[in-house]
Amino acid sequence: MNRPDPEHPQHPERRPRQPAPAETSRGTAVAADEYAAQRRVRHFITRQQARRFLSEVNYPHRIHPALVPGVSVEDQKVRYGVDRGVVVAVGALIIGFVVWGALSPQQVFDVSGAALSWVMENLGWIFNVIAIGMVLVLLVLAFSRYGKIPLGLDGEEPEYGTASWAAMLFGAGIGIGIIFFGPYEPLTYYLSPRPGAPYDAGSIAAMKGAIAQSALHWGLNAWAIYAIVGLAVAYVSFRRGRVPLMSAIVSGLWGGDSSSLPSRIIDGLAIIATLFGTAASLGIGAMQIARGVEIVTGLGTAGNGAAMGIIMVLTIGTIASAVSGVNRGIRWLSNINMTLALALAVFIFVVGPAIFLLNIIPGAITEYFGTLPAMLGANMSEGEDMQAFLSSWTSFYWAWWVSWAPFVGVFTAKISRGRTIRQFVLGVLLIPSSIIVLAFAVLGGTAIWLQRRASELDAAGNTVGIADPDLAIAPDGTIDSLPLPAEIFFAVIDQLPGSVVISAIVIIMLGIFFITSADSASLVNSQLSQQGNPSPRRLITAFWVLCMAGIAVVILQFGGENALKGLQNLIVVTALPFAVILILMVVALVKELRNDPMIIRGHYQDVAIENAVKVGVAEYGDHFALSVEPTSTDSEFATGAEFDSTAAEVTDWYVRTDEEGNPVEYDYETGQYLSEGGAEQPGTGPERESSGDSPQG
Repeated sequence: MNRPDPEHPQHPERRPRQPAPAETSRGTAVAADEYAAQRRVRHFITRQQARRFLSEVNYPHRIHPALVPGVSVEDQKVRYGVDRGVVVAVGALIIGFVVWGALSPQQVFDVSGAALSWVMENLGWIFNVIAIGMVLVLLVLAFSRYGKIPLGLDGEEPEYGTASWAAMLFGAGIGIGIIFFGPYEPLTYYLSPRPGAPYDAGSIAAMKGAIAQSALHWGLNAWAIYAIVGLAVAYVSFRRGRVPLMSAIVSGLWGGDSSSLPSRIIDGLAIIATLFGTAASLGIGAMQIARGVEIVTGLGTAGNGAAMGIIMVLTIGTIASAVSGVNRGIRWLSNINMTLALALAVFIFVVGPAIFLLNIIPGAITEYFGTLPAMLGANMSEGEDMQAFLSSWTSFYWAWWVSWAPFVGVFTAKISRGRTIRQFVLGVLLIPSSIIVLAFAVLGGTAIWLQRRASELDAAGNTVGIADPDLAIAPDGTIDSLPLPAEIFFAVIDQLPGSVVISAIVIIMLGIFFITSADSASLVNSQLSQQGNPSPRRLITAFWVLCMAGIAVVILQFGGENALKGLQNLIVVTALPFAVILILMVVALVKELRNDPMIIRGHYQDVAIENAVKVGVAEYGDHFALSVEPTSTDSEFATGAEFDSTAAEVTDWYVRTDEEGNPVEYDYETGQYLSEGGAEQPGTGPERESSGDSPQG
């Protein structure tokens, strides 16, 4: 038997002695204890340094800007009051305009027409930039790190459930414009396409192209303009604690406040834009009501005199609503109108050309996305025909939506508290625009179908003549023979079953739209002229109702087709200043979002985890855990080494003030203001108000 070689390295006597398990445990424990002791020393030193730093830094209310949960305007101490300067200045301008229009309407028409031509030739590109740029900005915000920021306090739940919120957004897309332009606009494009469009008038392709062109004007781009204002208002009011004024968003660019002269000018321009934009809807609504009454009753043509009488009657009803403060009734009327509008669209779809619509709508949607670059790329440099088209349609619509933006924006902000930026953007862009585009497809598609039914078609389905002029909407197949825009809806309904009853219902709907739109718009204007007061004085609200009615009367005095042209002139010219403010608003919003507490925390998180993982892998390989411990301020591992948490731009905004604007102490743990002696005081901000009123009825 072979014996092991005692000189072999693996001989038991030559192997190094292995420590016993107990000895290994004792050695590991000693090393761990020594390491823990060193950590405690380092931790004690760095914590002392950190505490010294925190004691030396005078954060407002002793809270780091990354930990502020947000500030709601309702929790602020705000003293509201009438801004007499804004009311007097804007009121005088509007009264002067109404007097001028009453005494010399033709002169107003000529001057506004010349102003429109100059604006379109030299500054029309601004409206195109806004229509395209707002969609891009909103999508970037929604799908970037900013998308998770709530429009409210950290952890705050949405004020309305998803279904209710979607229903109210749907209501925001229902108004006079759908009934007035719904059949008129697509039929016009079918008979007279956009210059340079890849289809001929009356062709098969023109059917889809006409609906796609209408979708451009009333869809995503329109709601992007509303959404950017709504997003900015909701953010500064429910997250930054500022009053819901247009100036409260923009004034941060120059370090001013809402009481400065530039800020008051901004709010004044917002009021002017809203007055003219809403008055335009009231004017065309009155025209359509008057024409509907003539058709239903058979009383004959009364002209715009009847429309002016209707404006007077409905204005009295609006003022009664505004001064009564009975919001429940307006909300009830709004809900009835939304139901009637939905029922009307379903009725026309069912009794009209349902199969035709089912076939054309998907194709029109495809056409919309396929031709979107060409439609958005149309510009004033492409000749006189294109300039005339854009002035009458695309650029006019962009200007109209800009003028409606303060109004609809405040409404969408009001109902979206607690939503994240991503939810807000996707909801406001997609929900109402989808509904309104479908409504245009149904109304416009029906009008086109009726026109084609009365036409002579070639083998390919293209129009070559008119077979039955009595049944055609345009008897000679051109836009020159179209009825007045206010009549086209009734001309379409007249060829469907139950036309008399439907026409009467539509007249009632238009009257309700008039009252609810004027009431809601005047309320927003009243807030803008009363420093953002959520419960503005009713007499001021009534005054703005009268101003809108006066502008609508001036528009109607142009008469006939000139009334629509005058509407376009006035809207584009008065919306231009607010278009510039809208661009400044985007810049100001992005600037504030960059310093939101959630974004600051996200920055700390990214830096801290990246540094910790690098150190952990370098020192311990695969097996390590993260821990939080203070570092020296100049350490390379300090999370906020490159961030100045004491800078005014990240701390000034959450300084609480009293009604006079003087700083006061606030305890974020209890949510209470502190008196001079340190005792807690309850917040004195106004109670939160919410309303389901639709801005357009």
